[in-house]
Order: sequence, then C-alpha cells, then structure tokens
Amino acid sequence: MHASALLKFRPPGAPADEEVAVEVPVALTVNGVSQAVMLATPADLEDFALGFALAEGWIRHRGELLDVELTERTEGIELALRVTAAREQGLKLRRRQLAGRTGCGLCGLESLADFASLQPPAVQPPELAPGALARAMAALPRAQVLNARCGGLHAAAWCAPDGTLRLAREDVGRHNALDKLIGARAAAAAPHAGEEPGFVAMSSRASHELVHKAAMAGIGLLACVSAPSSLAIQTAERLGLQLWAFVREARATRYA
Repeated sequence: MHASALLKFRPPGAPADEEVAVEVPVALTVNGVSQAVMLATPADLEDFALGFALAEGWIRHRGELLDVELTERTEGIELALRVTAAREQGLKLRRRQLAGRTGCGLCGLESLADFASLQPPAVQPPELAPGALARAMAALPRAQVLNARCGGLHAAAWCAPDGTLRLAREDVGRHNALDKLIGARAAAAAPHAGEEPGFVAMSSRASHELVHKAAMAGIGLLACVSAPSSLAIQTAERLGLQLWAFVREARATRYA
C-alpha cells in the first residue's frame, strides 16, 4: 500500500472524525503509452496493474510484465507498466483508450465490434465440497479489513474448493477488487506451477465484466452475494464458467 486507502473526514455537525474510502484516478501506461485511467482505491496497486493487464489481455502471463513503476502525482497515481517487445507490438495493433469508472461498463470499448471480439479461453469449473459457497461467503466479511473500518468497499476472494478463503483484495470498485485479486494470485504463483483449483467469491452483484475478467484469468466459478445481469449469465454460459448469485442467507442460485 502506498497512498493511504482511507481518509479521516468529519461530517458537518459530527462530534468526531470518520474514515472514508479513498478513490483516486489511477493512470496505467504500457511502455510509455497511455492505456487506461481507472478510479480505484490506492492499495495493492502492483497487484492491480498485473491483474488488470492479464484481465484485459495486455499480457498473457506474468512473465510478460517486466516492471511496474508507481508515481504519485498531484492529480492521481500513475502505474507505468513495462512489457516485452512482443506484447507491446500486440497492444499497438489493438490499442484502446479506457475511461474507467467504479460502476458499470466495458472499460470504454469503442464499438460493438470490439465487444464481440472479446474471446477469453473456455474455463473448467472446480468440484466443490458441500457447503463451500456458504462457507466462503460467511468468511468474506472477516477478510474485508478496510471495509470494516469505513464501509463502501467491495471484496474479491480466492477460495479453495471446500470454501476456505486463501486470498482477498478490496477496492471501491468491484471490478478493481477482482483485478487486484487476479494480480495477487499471479504474483504469488510459482513459475510453471499447475493451476490451483478453487473459485472466486465476491461481495457484489454479478456483472458481465466480472465474468469476463474471471474467465480471462482461467477462473471457472464465480460466486456473488447479489444478483446477476442477463449478459453476465449469457457470457458465463458461452464460456463454460459456473455462475452463482444470491449466495447469502442459506441460499444460492446457479445461473450458468
């Protein structure tokens, strides 16, 4: 964590300060070329850079990201990614300018043709132990350290097939939280190691973009505490990703 993820703020008339989640513009450049500006919580930003690059297809594996340099500026934070020459050439062929938000969207895709061309690899859902989804969701609040202090942050957690939480990341944006988790998993994985079985549990609704990012990272099951969208369901069906939603209060509904 570099810049503080929480800020002291005293509401008008309040007797004491409260903590609020910080949200700042985070610009991502690749080999000196601007690629995206996202609004994010300034925590675990190296994970965010790696995860975003993987989820967006800028790189195919962590070895293609050579370095990340973080610079705090007056107007926000810059993450300068340095990738291999081969990946730089690939980015030049399909360069996109992204205007990131913590809400919905497709990260500024310029046309419907761009949307149709997004083709993550097919994924394989894991075999779950009975009660795994409920166990993961019950443990998720304990992993939300920042959210416990101020509220307003989403969490994405990597869970073992029995529902045990292995790793979690937080952000004001649910998409950013998943990017950070993807990056943290990639950074922690041993080189040439096999894919660890498991699934992702999230504190948010299930959107198309979450499904797409999960699939791009080779994740075969996504479980969300709230509702799915129709496009999220359709995308999960097309990619073979198992999608569960409304995982709460002793219930869970499988949508794909």
